[in-house]
Amino acid sequence: MSHQTDGAPLLDQTLNALRGGVGPVHVLTDADLRATYETDWTRRFHGEAAAVVRPSTVDEVAAVLRACGEVGAAVVPQGGNTGLVGGGVPRAAAPRDERGSSRSQVILSTLRLRDLEAVDEVAGEVTVGAGVTLAALQEHVRRAGWDVGVDMGSRDSATVGGMVATNAGGVNVLRYGVMRQQVVGIEAVLADGSIIRRLPGLVKDNTGYALPSLLAGSEGTLAVITRVRLRLVPQLSRRTVALLAVDDAAQAAAFAAQLRRSLATLTAAELFDDDGMRLVLRHTGGEPPFREAHPRYLLVECGAASDPTDELVNAIAELPSRDAVAASDEGARHRLWKLREGHTEAVNAAGVPHKLDVAVPIGRIGEFDVIVREAIRRADPGARVFVYGHVGDGNLHVNVLGPDPEDEAVDDAVLELTIQMGGAVSAEHGIGVAKVRWLIADRGEPDVAAMRGIKRALDPAGGLNPGVLFPEES
Repeated sequence: MSHQTDGAPLLDQTLNALRGGVGPVHVLTDADLRATYETDWTRRFHGEAAAVVRPSTVDEVAAVLRACGEVGAAVVPQGGNTGLVGGGVPRAAAPRDERGSSRSQVILSTLRLRDLEAVDEVAGEVTVGAGVTLAALQEHVRRAGWDVGVDMGSRDSATVGGMVATNAGGVNVLRYGVMRQQVVGIEAVLADGSIIRRLPGLVKDNTGYALPSLLAGSEGTLAVITRVRLRLVPQLSRRTVALLAVDDAAQAAAFAAQLRRSLATLTAAELFDDDGMRLVLRHTGGEPPFREAHPRYLLVECGAASDPTDELVNAIAELPSRDAVAASDEGARHRLWKLREGHTEAVNAAGVPHKLDVAVPIGRIGEFDVIVREAIRRADPGARVFVYGHVGDGNLHVNVLGPDPEDEAVDDAVLELTIQMGGAVSAEHGIGVAKVRWLIADRGEPDVAAMRGIKRALDPAGGLNPGVLFPEES
C-alpha cells in the first residue's frame, strides 16, 4: 500500500530505503508521531507529511534528499520548529511538480545533527551541527570564555541551522549584528544530494561567491544546512539591565539612540507597551516593576568585563523618563528581561495570533507605532494589538489577537503600511508562506526574478521547501 499525503503518493520502497539509511525509529509515518512536526509554533500553519525523517549525519541528509528527489517528493527542512511564518512545516495544500502533479511532502528534521566541536580559542570560532540549540551552544562556548553574538527568547528550542536559514536577529543585533554576520563557514546539502563544505573559518576569503552568506536567510529553499562555523564574541561577565517608563515609542527610540551614542557597552534596547506587559504578568504571575502604569517601556542592557552599572545609571539620569529601575544581580535581571521575552509565549497562550515581524526605519518607529494601531483597528475594530520588539534596530513584532487565523485583512494592513514607510515585511523570521504575497511588493520584480534564478540553479526540480519565500511557478 502506498502512503499518501493530499493525494500525492510516496513510494513504499522510498520509505523503506530511508528506514535503512537512518534507522526505522527515525522515519516517522504514524500520524500521532508526526503531529508535533506538522504544525508551527503559532498554530496558524499546518500540513500533512508522508513521513518525518531524522538523519544524524551529513551523508544521511544527502541520502534522504537523493531518495526524495528520485520520486519527486518535496522536502521541508525543519529545525526546532520555532518559526512563526509557516516555513518549517508542510504546506496545507500539496505542492505541485513541474508537470502539475501533486507532490508528497517529507519533513527533514535536523534535530539529530548535534555535533559540537571544540572551540577554536585562538580564532574565536566554533563549528556546530545544525540541530544544536542556541542554549546548548551558549553553554558550550561560555565554558571557554566566549559567547554567541545572537541571543533570543526561544534559545532553548531554536536550532543553529534554523537560525542561519532564517537569518535570525534577536536582542543583541545593535551590538553584534544578525546571524549572517556570525557565519564564517558552512556545510550544506543541495537538492541532488551533493555536499558543499566550506568550514575553514577564514576571516578573509575572496575566492568566489560567498555561499555561507547566500544560504543565510534562504529559508531551506536552496539547501539543507548541516554544519555551521560561527564567529564568537567575548563573554561579558558583568551585565546590568534597566527598565525605563516612557511616553511613547518615539521617545523610546530617541532614548535608545542617545544611550547607544554614550554607552559603548550597550547590547540591547527593547520596546513594549503596557498592555503587553500586563498580559505577560497575568501569564507568569509576576509583579509589575512600577507602582503606576505607563504607556511604553524601554528595556536596555549593558555588558562588559567590569560592572557597567554606574555608567548605565548615570546615562539614564540624563534622560527625562517617567520612571526607571536598574538591576545587576542575575535574578533581578531575569525578572526584568521576562517582561520582554515573555511576550511571545503570553500572546500565544491568549489565542491564535497574527504575528507580523517587520522592520521600519528607526527614525519612524514612533510614527509607525501610532499609525499601525489605527490601521489594525480599521481592519478589525475588536482586535487586541501588542507591539514590541528591538527598538535599537527598527525591528518590531506586531501581534494581533481576535481576527480569524485565515482572515488576512489585518496582515495586509500592517504589511502595506510597512512598505509605505520604507520598511521590510520581514525583519528576522523570514517570508515563509505567510508573506509570500508580499515579497514582490517589498523587493520588486527584478530582485525576485534574480532570486528565482538562483533557486532554479541550485534546485532545478523545485523540491526544496516549495511554496516558501515565493509562490510556486505555474
